[in-house]
Amino acid sequence: MNRTTSPTLRRPTAEDGPAVTALIAASAPLDPNSAYCNLLQCSDFAETCVVAERGGAIVGWISGYRPPSHPERIFVWQVAVAASARGEGLGGRMLDELAARPAVQGATTLTTTITEANPASWALFGAFARRHGASLSKSGRFERDAHFAGAHDTEWQASIALRPSAPTT
Repeated sequence: MNRTTSPTLRRPTAEDGPAVTALIAASAPLDPNSAYCNLLQCSDFAETCVVAERGGAIVGWISGYRPPSHPERIFVWQVAVAASARGEGLGGRMLDELAARPAVQGATTLTTTITEANPASWALFGAFARRHGASLSKSGRFERDAHFAGAHDTEWQASIALRPSAPTT
């Protein structure tokens, strides 16, 4: 694959499901989802997900959604970048793409959850906040013992205020 060619960012399609599943599986420490879950994200949640494609291969993925209980938010579930595309700023480009999507208009906050032991994600979302002139706040969301029965590290919620965007036509 040619690293000099910038990946194309687009909405996923159902046909991307297997490639997304493989990318997530190769992207520790991400929790693997079922192939069916990824298929639903690529189809039913395509407007709030992003794939990065280069040379016919999926090299990046963001899954997100607008929580029905908090429609003012866009929640970013997973960010994955293939080893072959790391170090190119692709994660940040995909986050910027997501934030600019019509399906995200009206959201006032971007949220995600991150474990303490994931410095790459903290850096990614911190850089996104700085690029957008915002700050990142951190609070407990899902606790190791109370929510994961001790089987998973505590997930901290990162919240970033989004600036209102002009409607697109």
